[in-house]
Amino acid sequence: MNFRTPDEQFTGQAPFESWGRYPNYDANVVPLHWQSDYPAVSSGMHNGVLPVGMGRSYGDVCLLSGGNLLVTTGMNRLIAFDPETGLLTAEAGITLAQILDFAVPRGFFLPVTPGTKYVTLGGAIANDIHGKNHHVAGTFGCHVTQFELVRSDGSRKLCSRTENPDFFAATIGGLGLTGVITWAQLRLKPIVSRLIDYEGIQFHGIDEFLDLTRQSQDIEYTVSWIDCASTGKNFARGVFMQGDHSKKRDTLKPSPEPKLVFPFDAPGFALNHLSVSLFNTAFFHKQIHQRVVAEQDYEPFFYPLDKVLHWNRMYGKRGLLQFQYVIPWEHAREGTITILKEVAKSGLASFLAVLKAFGDVPSPGMMSFPKPGITLALDFPIKPDKSFPLFERLADMTSEFGGRLYPAKDAAMTAAQFQAFYPQWQQFARYRDPQLTSSFWERVTGDKPGL
Repeated sequence: MNFRTPDEQFTGQAPFESWGRYPNYDANVVPLHWQSDYPAVSSGMHNGVLPVGMGRSYGDVCLLSGGNLLVTTGMNRLIAFDPETGLLTAEAGITLAQILDFAVPRGFFLPVTPGTKYVTLGGAIANDIHGKNHHVAGTFGCHVTQFELVRSDGSRKLCSRTENPDFFAATIGGLGLTGVITWAQLRLKPIVSRLIDYEGIQFHGIDEFLDLTRQSQDIEYTVSWIDCASTGKNFARGVFMQGDHSKKRDTLKPSPEPKLVFPFDAPGFALNHLSVSLFNTAFFHKQIHQRVVAEQDYEPFFYPLDKVLHWNRMYGKRGLLQFQYVIPWEHAREGTITILKEVAKSGLASFLAVLKAFGDVPSPGMMSFPKPGITLALDFPIKPDKSFPLFERLADMTSEFGGRLYPAKDAAMTAAQFQAFYPQWQQFARYRDPQLTSSFWERVTGDKPGL
């Protein structure tokens, strides 16, 4: 079964952008259509090669300045599915949206999903994505049973926990640098309804968030929106959102295609401290009661922004930066309060501020981002004189509290910061394919093909 890819960001040789639209680099864009295309299609290419999917990473992990991007979305075929075990095998360019279109009507769902379904299977593995259920399910890589990895020398490696386990560990969270994943096998989870038994709870301050987190350990999905612009008595207020798949049998059907499109690049002044503060106040009070219980379709619960294609245009032509950290439990409360105060003091405001807890389910990935603690993700419009100094301060604070940043969301981490956050990077570098590189990897390591 072959799918078309929604929300394509490129046609032919049009520019390939990351979701943050920063940095902006020229590259030679080469589509892959068949599992056999690589490495023959890259023979003789100079300045390095990088396999990419939908470009939903925020910074430069999916970019290669002056190099060659091998776009995998043409390799989007389903290969096999076992309805008894939920094991699905598909080519790496298939998107999570396409998997859901196939799986939901058959009574299955993704074991882990991020906040967008428009990422590829290969990209989900390469960034070892996480979701609202990390505390019970771990990362995406925990549910990948095996995949094929093709290296630039033409060798093909079947990778699993027992076969080539070193390459299995290096590739999960390996930023697409160990080879091209041609296909992968994923274990889906059974469902009987599209509905989520949802509960939204207002909280005031980090202590209330932590209390709610402790109370929700047996609930599968938890996440919080937090107001990072308000100070005083409204500091760190938010809405704690939790839910489980409904056990009431219901009609299972695929989701409709999104019809809304953000039509233009918003002017740079549109997102400012005042407008974001007004939005945050309205969002907090949109929930009239302190606690709301409802049945909600999975689409708005997991993918509220996917209903508007190209929503990143609301940040303007300069694009956006996302900052996401995890700070371990021993410093999580203090670190989160300190960083939120620094953000509020900066005058730069984020209305897409997501706070949640990571659990202790270990990832099989060598370079995986999550670890037990609190993670906070913030989106900011780019204001060069303010954004980058703020990000450097926040990254240094993250380091002081024993945390680390998420490469898939990064456009500003320094080499020193990355190497402190991921001291295993030199061990990982031994598994990097000599032809593969990215602008992110070169920025944070100085390591280039042939060097």
